Amino acid sequence: MIEVRFHGRGGQGSVVASNLLANAAAIEGNDVQSFPYFGVERRGAPVSAFTKIDKKPIRNKAQIYEPDYIVILDASLIQGVPVSEGIKEDGIIIVNTPLTLEELAPPWDTTKVKTVTTDATGIAIDHGLGSMNQPIVNTSILGAFAKITGLVKIESIVEAIKDMVPRRTEDNAKAASQAYEVTQN
Repeated sequence: MIEVRFHGRGGQGSVVASNLLANAAAIEGNDVQSFPYFGVERRGAPVSAFTKIDKKPIRNKAQIYEPDYIVILDASLIQGVPVSEGIKEDGIIIVNTPLTLEELAPPWDTTKVKTVTTDATGIAIDHGLGSMNQPIVNTSILGAFAKITGLVKIESIVEAIKDMVPRRTEDNAKAASQAYEVTQN
């Protein structure tokens, strides 16, 4: 089973990103689970969401404690939340930031855990998703996720967006596709 944990802030779309990833994986014939974890339910508060993907039925309903992939929608969480906790040694962490990995200087050992940065915020702003102060980065980060992991096809991400995102659907699909194109693996 592949396990993905999303970390973001309320209003950024972490829960929707988790659901979209699950839908994209289901489109490709996988069994999936997607569920959120909320602490204080308010805009800007830390939020976690989880996606499980497997070829066979998933019976484990527990949270994800040892993810294969971690997606961080807000790099400021790195300093106050143990976002890398439990990552498998061969796992991948994807961080939404315009900074390079060297500039970001995450507190985990990047020689043991592959870490990739991508500017999902810039892409979301370019496509008018959310506002300048509170961009919604979920679809752009999923395009980067598809490129970096190869776990799902970008076409499945775009199809999931078209199935599940009721507003600004084309802009969200374009943001995911752009992130897929520009993200360096």
